[in-house]
Amino acid sequence: MNRIEDRAIGTSTARLDGSGKVTGTAPYAYEHRVADPAYLVPATATIARGRVRKIDTTAARAVPGVLAVLTVFDAPRLTADAEGEYVVLQSPDVAYRGQMIAAVVAETPEVARQACDELTIEYEPQPHDTGFRRDHPAMYAPEKANGGYPADSERGNVDAAFGSADVVVDEWYSTPEEHNNPLEPHTVVALWENDELTLYDSTQHPHGVVEALAPVLGIDPSRIRVICPYIGGGFGSKGAPHAHDVLASMAARVIPGRAVKFAVTRQDMFGYVGYRAPTASHVCMAADRDGTLTGLIHEAYTQSSHVSEFVEQAAVSARSLYRVPNLRTTHRAVALDVPAPFWMRAPGEAPGMYAGEVAMDELAEACGIDPIELRIRNEPEVDPETGKPWSSRRLVECLREGGRRFGWDPDDRAPGLRRHGRWLTGTGVAVATYPHMVNPGSEASIRHEGDDRFVVRIGAADLGTGAWTALTLIAADALGCRADDVRVEIGDSALPNATVAGGSSGTSSWGTAIMTAAEEFRKRFGDRPEDGAEIAAAAGDNRELEHYRAQSYGAHFAEVRVDADTGEIRVPRMLGMFSVGRVINPRTARSQFIGGMCFGISMALFEESVRDSRFGHVVNHDLADYHVPTHADIGNIDAAWLDEDDLRATPTGSRGVGEIGIVGSAAAVVNALWHATGVRVRKLPAHLEDVSGALP
Repeated sequence: MNRIEDRAIGTSTARLDGSGKVTGTAPYAYEHRVADPAYLVPATATIARGRVRKIDTTAARAVPGVLAVLTVFDAPRLTADAEGEYVVLQSPDVAYRGQMIAAVVAETPEVARQACDELTIEYEPQPHDTGFRRDHPAMYAPEKANGGYPADSERGNVDAAFGSADVVVDEWYSTPEEHNNPLEPHTVVALWENDELTLYDSTQHPHGVVEALAPVLGIDPSRIRVICPYIGGGFGSKGAPHAHDVLASMAARVIPGRAVKFAVTRQDMFGYVGYRAPTASHVCMAADRDGTLTGLIHEAYTQSSHVSEFVEQAAVSARSLYRVPNLRTTHRAVALDVPAPFWMRAPGEAPGMYAGEVAMDELAEACGIDPIELRIRNEPEVDPETGKPWSSRRLVECLREGGRRFGWDPDDRAPGLRRHGRWLTGTGVAVATYPHMVNPGSEASIRHEGDDRFVVRIGAADLGTGAWTALTLIAADALGCRADDVRVEIGDSALPNATVAGGSSGTSSWGTAIMTAAEEFRKRFGDRPEDGAEIAAAAGDNRELEHYRAQSYGAHFAEVRVDADTGEIRVPRMLGMFSVGRVINPRTARSQFIGGMCFGISMALFEESVRDSRFGHVVNHDLADYHVPTHADIGNIDAAWLDEDDLRATPTGSRGVGEIGIVGSAAAVVNALWHATGVRVRKLPAHLEDVSGALP
């Protein structure tokens, strides 16, 4: 085996899956070829709470081409292990509007849709509550927030800190309900053969689908195979199976030997497949006159569901971001008659850091200090939460270098004074942090195929982030060969176990498993392995992380322009400067950063799911009325990063990239909007009506 000294990691490499995607030959879940497929269309509840009294299926069953009709009264029974959203068609009880209560399987999707319209459904409606508000009488204190974090934390004497503070910021900030809306909707193809289930699923976690569905369906996990080589986006929503996976599996069992295809409609993407819950954050900051933080309170309120509990960990980032001796963070939730919330890119951190970083800008204004300088003055030497040293924390460098590249002017911070033609202009800054996650349990196998060529197998999922390419580069370095001599196989639960493509943990977790397997391969077979030499190994625990705190960091800089006549808000340029350890593939990493920053612009100015509390449904449930930015809305966005290796975090020296781009970016836009107009927007998204009163 000829050792290659040049490092593959860090080389800007074109996506290995790129040609297949642009030529249409890369099969997504719905496109997998199966013989004689049938098609499923569900019927969803049109009440927000109550019971289904009756479903008349006579007309639906009479439509030519209908193969099966399933309802809450006659669908196959699931096991007692089915909980939450996995309890599909098992009861006439309706927990939220949009819940699936029946389904038609037919020879074509058109026939299935027609027959579904022929169902006659009678309800017994009950009073419902779908309106989130921070003073809801049913608000409660959960034990944990998403991610397993303790819901509440406190250190120091918070009340005393606020009693003696020179400067206090005390404000409320809110973010709306938002929906993930990847280009590829949730889709699945289910096929039973000999009591074994194959799912072609659009999922971020093939093995997680097996683990979740096997007990629900009452079969051994070895009898389920999930295949997912390509995903058309997910942004967290595909991190676990949802009700549609259960329904497709049930329907395919009714017509054994035929595959059932189920593509969730764009309208139903606002129903039963998760979303970001609305949040309200009460943020209080106490500081000395020079801007030194002495106390901080972040009280986070969020929407949950009667279906299952989900609590956005919006206040968690405040626990370790700044040097503050007295701190209190709490989470409160209210369960409503709505679908279950779920992960949406940087769940918790994105809405929570928006609130915290706008509050920091308000503190800078109150103290008369440049916002960058304020953040640097409150930089902690060690982790304030645990007292551990940082594995690497170069946030100050991100602020300074990012400010230099962006052209930040610390002496020009008075709001509402800059005008270029018809445009009021301003600049804003916010920082970002996101946990470094390496999920245990990933395993990789390596096989030598002769001529110094290798195949590396791991059941990872490429969410669209470039995992095919990044894992190839990692394997090439670990094996000491060229990237062209490595063939990676991913996207199949039949491959060695891999953890979820979520929490910015994929590359770190899978890459560690590959490097572990490569090390074992070299130990056993040396530099001249025989053809067919093969080994599998699982990633062990990283003992370094027992002694250090590892996080990713960044600083966002945004320029905002506001039309002085109309109030139209534009973001002509934005820069993100990041500290994420070693960047595996600069080309795809840059796309990840920029994509996250586009998310931040969208969060700041566009996205809002409007739920009608009278009827319980999202009114703007399509891409015509649910606004996301188009190319015309995105200006000159750039991303850069510090050159570093964080070998305490991972053997590759890398930390998470996927979500750090959205965290804090919405706050940078809103802070720039204040600088342009003097208007402080504390409720997202910002609208032209918010600034119209400040126009000249």
